[in-house]
Amino acid sequence: MVGKNCFAIASDRRLGVQLQTIAIDFQRISKIHDRFFLGLSALATVAQTLYQRLVFRHELYQLREERDMKSETFANLVSAILYEKRFGSYYCQPVIAGLGDEDKPFICTMDSSGVAREAAT
Repeated sequence: MVGKNCFAIASDRRLGVQLQTIAIDFQRISKIHDRFFLGLSALATVAQTLYQRLVFRHELYQLREERDMKSETFANLVSAILYEKRFGSYYCQPVIAGLGDEDKPFICTMDSSGVAREAAT
């Protein structure tokens, strides 16, 4: 959800197999840094693997560039990682939500092959 100079992202915390609930505290939304969040709707193993790869690449970017990644740049990174695995893909739908330049909200979602779609703000 997007507002004036703000955004909101929400998800459920249930981890289950069919009708059986395994846990009620599974984290689907992760804070990448102060300006944006990543939401992953996927199987638990896929979400954890993809999250670890994205955090690793984000930290490499911080070391090399000595600054935080912008939301748009992170969306391109997620898209590239998903496209790399397009034939044995990660079955997930990531949502990137954050604040861009001048506190302009940015929300982007993707399919499992990395095709991005930005929300109108």
